[in-house]
Amino acid sequence: MSSATHHLAVDVSQVAPREKAEILAQALPYIRKFHGKTLVIKYGGNAMTDPALQQDFAEDVVLLKLVGMNPIVVHGGGPQIDEALNRLGKKGTFIQGMRVTDEETMEVVEWVLAGEVQQDIVGLINSVGGKAVGLTGRDGGLIRAHKLRMVDKDDPSKEHDVGQVGEITAIDPAVVKALQDDQFIPVISPIGFGENNESYNINADLVASKLATVLKAEKLMLLTNTPGVLDKSGKLLTDLTARRIDELFADGTISGGMLPKIAGALDAAKSGVNAVHIIDGRVPHAMLLEILTDQAYGTMIRSH
Repeated sequence: MSSATHHLAVDVSQVAPREKAEILAQALPYIRKFHGKTLVIKYGGNAMTDPALQQDFAEDVVLLKLVGMNPIVVHGGGPQIDEALNRLGKKGTFIQGMRVTDEETMEVVEWVLAGEVQQDIVGLINSVGGKAVGLTGRDGGLIRAHKLRMVDKDDPSKEHDVGQVGEITAIDPAVVKALQDDQFIPVISPIGFGENNESYNINADLVASKLATVLKAEKLMLLTNTPGVLDKSGKLLTDLTARRIDELFADGTISGGMLPKIAGALDAAKSGVNAVHIIDGRVPHAMLLEILTDQAYGTMIRSH
C-alpha cells in the first residue's frame, strides 16, 4: 500500500457535512453495544511494517479506548526476528512451520520482540494520545509456559526438539485487568516463562486467543495479510460458525499458515469469546470499519 493511495483514502474534505454526521451516527449502536467490553487484538503482518498503516492502527486503538472499549494488543514479529538473525549471520530453521529456537536465537527473539517491536508499538500509540504499557509474559506472572513437545506429523512415535518454543501452561490476567481499569492500553509480547524462569517463544496468535478466552473478551481480532478466510474459488467467507469451520478443515479449504490462526480462533470462539474476526491488516483503518460499521472487512467466526 503506497502512502499516496493512503492519503486518498483519508481525504474526506469532499464529503458533505450531512453525510459525515450520518456516518458518525451509524457508529452509535456499535459504540453502545461494545462499551466497557474487552477487545484482544493480534497485530502483525503488513499493518505492522507499513508506516501509514501503523499510524492507522494506533489511531484505531486509541479511538476504541476513548469511546469506552478496552483494547489489548498482542504483537508478533517474525520478519523483524529474521532480519535480526540475518544481521548476526544466523540462519533460521523451521520444523513443521515452527522456528527452532536455541538459546542464542531465544535471546534475539526476546530483545527484538520485547525491546524493539513492543516499544515501537507503545510509542506509536502514545504519539496519537493513548497511554500504552508494554508487557511480556514475565510481567505480573502473565504467561506461564512449558516446552512444546512436537510430535512428527508422519511418525507419532518420533518427537522433534524445537528448543525454547513454548506452549501456554496458564495465563494470569491480573496485571492486564489492573492496567485496563486505569485507562492504560496493554501491549503484550508473546514470551512466556517456565518453572526455572527460562524464556519461551510462543506463537502470538495462540497467546491472543488464550488471553481473549481467559479475559472473556467480547472480540478477538487477528490482523493478517489476507482478506480473511476464502472459499475454494477465492471468495471471502464473511460469517462462519464453529461447525462450518470444522467442515472447511475437513475438505481442505483451510490449510497452510491459516491453520494455526483458525485453530486458535476456533478455540476462543468455542470457549466463550463472542466473536473472532480475521481482518485484512492491509486495509487502512480496518479495525474501525470492522467494529463500528455493519460492513464486513474480514471473516467473523461466531461462537455458535
